[in-house]
Amino acid sequence: MTKLLSLIPTLASALALSACVVGPNYVKPTTPASTPDTAAFAEAARTSAVSAAALPANWWRLYQDPVLDRLVTEALAHNTDIRVAAANLARARAVLSEQRGARLPTTDLSAQGTYGRTGLGSLGAAGGAAGGAGASGADAVTSDFYSLGFDAGYEVDLFGGITRAIQAARGDTAAAAAQLDAARVSVAAETARAYATACSNAAQRAVAAETVGLQQRTLQLTTTLFDAGRGTRRDVERADVLLAQTQATIPGFEAERRASLYALATMTGRAPAEIDAQADLCKTPPRVRTIIPTGDGAALLARRPDVRAAERTLAADTARVGVATAALYPSIRLLGSIGFGGTSPGDALSSKGFSYSVGPLISWSFPNMTAARARVRQAEAGADGSLARFDGVVLGALREVEQALARYAGALDRNAALVRAERSSNAAAKLSRLRFDYGADSFLLLIDAERDRASARAALAQSDAAVADAQVSLFKALGGGWEEAPAPTRRDPVATAP
Repeated sequence: MTKLLSLIPTLASALALSACVVGPNYVKPTTPASTPDTAAFAEAARTSAVSAAALPANWWRLYQDPVLDRLVTEALAHNTDIRVAAANLARARAVLSEQRGARLPTTDLSAQGTYGRTGLGSLGAAGGAAGGAGASGADAVTSDFYSLGFDAGYEVDLFGGITRAIQAARGDTAAAAAQLDAARVSVAAETARAYATACSNAAQRAVAAETVGLQQRTLQLTTTLFDAGRGTRRDVERADVLLAQTQATIPGFEAERRASLYALATMTGRAPAEIDAQADLCKTPPRVRTIIPTGDGAALLARRPDVRAAERTLAADTARVGVATAALYPSIRLLGSIGFGGTSPGDALSSKGFSYSVGPLISWSFPNMTAARARVRQAEAGADGSLARFDGVVLGALREVEQALARYAGALDRNAALVRAERSSNAAAKLSRLRFDYGADSFLLLIDAERDRASARAALAQSDAAVADAQVSLFKALGGGWEEAPAPTRRDPVATAP
């Protein structure tokens, strides 16, 4: 026991040295949006449709559409991609807990009872001569031994290998959490896009159906005039061609509308056939009528989950360089054991059967360091690659927002022009019909006016769909929607009748 007490200062000194941590210390890299000159979006200055106000957490509520609000909420709670990302986060947290456990001592508790019999003939020639008179059941040695032991070990983190491993696991956990948020951003945006696409195709189908009604009346009028001798068969055929061309667009719009509803169902964790009844009734694409708040570049990079994931991955890979570097140095473990042993259970628990041992175990692969140094170079290359990926993600995030802003501004300008064109084409078609009824215009002019109106109405409906899609793309690029997301859960399967 005196020797054991004399080791305490030595153990304390070894533990004090464990504060030494090898490998590079992580420093968060700067970004292009860190300076005031580059914080504002370049494209935002070109349009009055956006502002530098902060993006709200639940951006889809800017549409003021309760159906969309409900669908996005359901998708954030039940989408399978989000559930997968949540499971990955739980696994990363378990790995972190495992790495933290390396700081704790390892312990083993053992109990053993051994019963043995050894024949005298197996003890050697001398034993065989002694037992040469004849082997019998008494010519053997029996022995019983009982033991109870407790072993403990502690790895002294002398060069910070355990510390760096914990830092790496902590970075991986934070990256997994950011990837979960990235999945939420994508799911919220794609749910809104699927809903907007379904509504847009319903609107385009309705426009086509209304145009078909107008063209059917034109065909009926043309047929009546032909029967009365005031027209030609060619006029009737041209009116029928125009009608058939418009009718041919309706099945395509309906097919795309149904496809979007199926996608919307799966986004919210349902089977494709479980089409949302309220989404099925939507006839007008959702659209934010107010100025969209976008914030600035610095707020974007702080909000975008993919940027956070890349930065945390870089931190983890930097820590792994320290893990690999620590392998170049000796590993020290403090070992200790306490045991009891004897030939009977009573003797095993008595003081005369007590034993103990304590001391350090030092292991080092020196001088063969080739593999260890190669692993250090691998870790350094991995960290360099993570830094490049981080820079790429940052630049990509800024690029996506600038592109989305440019496309949104272009979609709004095009939509405004098409609104004016549709209004003028309606007026021109009405005037052409009146002039044709009074004989002032030819049927060719009437058909041209009808064709212009159909084209203008279809183009406006398509433009409305493009504006809705551009808005969703902008919100997705801004990276919001994860801040107040509910915890993911599995949607209960709908029971079916046998």
